[in-house]
Amino acid sequence: MNENLFASFMVPITLGIPITTLIIMFPTMLFPTPNRLINNRMITIQQWLTKLTSKQLMVTHNPKGQTWSLMLISLFLFIASTNLLGMLPHSFTPTAQLSMNLGMAIPLWAGTVFIGFRNKTKMSLAHLLPLGTPTFLIPMLVMIETISLFIQPLALAVRLTANITAGHLLLHLIGSATLALMSINLFTALITFIILTLLVIIEFAVALIQAYVFTLLVSLYLQDNT
Repeated sequence: MNENLFASFMVPITLGIPITTLIIMFPTMLFPTPNRLINNRMITIQQWLTKLTSKQLMVTHNPKGQTWSLMLISLFLFIASTNLLGMLPHSFTPTAQLSMNLGMAIPLWAGTVFIGFRNKTKMSLAHLLPLGTPTFLIPMLVMIETISLFIQPLALAVRLTANITAGHLLLHLIGSATLALMSINLFTALITFIILTLLVIIEFAVALIQAYVFTLLVSLYLQDNT
């Protein structure tokens, strides 16, 4: 375990050069392009999961929204694979960085809002004012709805960052406690190790769930604007 609690969230540097870009590009190697008539089991499972996830995300979209299917499924696969790779010992999790998550959330959110104002201008403007609002509350509600609209990408990024960071910190703390208890009380250390094992399993599930939630929210923003 690292002595520094936040050492796992520091950008890795080799020979004085940050290697974040290489780490971000690495998950693409896990999804090779099939070039055979009959694929192996790994590629078949990947294609089945990709098709299942794409169907769940695009089932409620109209034809215009379905044109985003490739981008959304690529986003899901990237976040999921990055989160899972971050579970490896002495690894680096790019999705634990708020700057990277904002870099994904803001362009996608801006794209959906731009499409909404271009194709459905009246309906997009109508979302800023709930139906039946009293006249004297109109300026205040328009301001509140506008602020809530601009908060959406920040909420996307903070949700993903907070969940990934909190899980890694909890694993670090319980792992450190387990190592410390091994020299004090083996029975208590065994209990904490079992808890640590359960948390690791939960964190694998959280890694996939957070990738799905991030992509699903982007899909819902797109659905409201197409």
